[in-house]
Amino acid sequence: MKTVFRKFPQEKQAFINPEDTTKYNPTFPKLCVSTFSENIINKFASIENVDVIGELYSANGVIPIYQIIYKNVPIAFYLSRVGAPACVAGIEEVIALGAKKLVLFGSCGILDENRANGKIILPTSAIRDEGTSYHYIEANDEICVDNNLIKKATNCLEKCGYPYVTGKTWTTDAIYRETKSLIEERKAAGCIAVEMECSAAIAVTQFRKIPFIQFLFGADNLDTSKWEPRDLTEYGLSNAEKYLALAFECALSL
Repeated sequence: MKTVFRKFPQEKQAFINPEDTTKYNPTFPKLCVSTFSENIINKFASIENVDVIGELYSANGVIPIYQIIYKNVPIAFYLSRVGAPACVAGIEEVIALGAKKLVLFGSCGILDENRANGKIILPTSAIRDEGTSYHYIEANDEICVDNNLIKKATNCLEKCGYPYVTGKTWTTDAIYRETKSLIEERKAAGCIAVEMECSAAIAVTQFRKIPFIQFLFGADNLDTSKWEPRDLTEYGLSNAEKYLALAFECALSL
């Protein structure tokens, strides 16, 4: 029996499709932003004139979808669940609702301290060490971001004055199996960060033909002899305004 990693399903239609479970909303904002930090989402959800415009459902509970008017443009934002399968399910459903362009951001582990420390990390490609992307894109070790999208993202970062670095990320399903030998192998392959969703998010948005930008901010450090948690458990809260404003700007740039 061939595994999913060796047999890509060619059918565009699945037995169950997002539109079978999610009703299209003609008034849903065309621009959508998401992050994995509940603290960041809750902070902005409490702002005046932010409204709940929808919900995502799963056995884990209900996730509200909010709308904010940013520079006179309606933008939806919501909490992504951690891990490639859950993250991609959310992306599928907001696309089914009516989103046409998407920005995703979150924390990552740093694999190259010299290049990435203190900078926004903009993935240009991702090693596909997860299972979800193989349902959307032909099997390969890596997946690349479209150069035009990278250019738009870098232009936005430069306009906003944020220091950044571009490079390869490592998307893995198993945070507790990031062994020393595997970390060294990924670093040797050019990875500057490690996270759990990027390759899958690139794959689903390419499959659905949705312009997509993802950026990362370093939390814990793996480029050291002993793991440094740093502010991992904060999930970006101290820089919430910076990250979400940048995400909104990136969305406008799409």
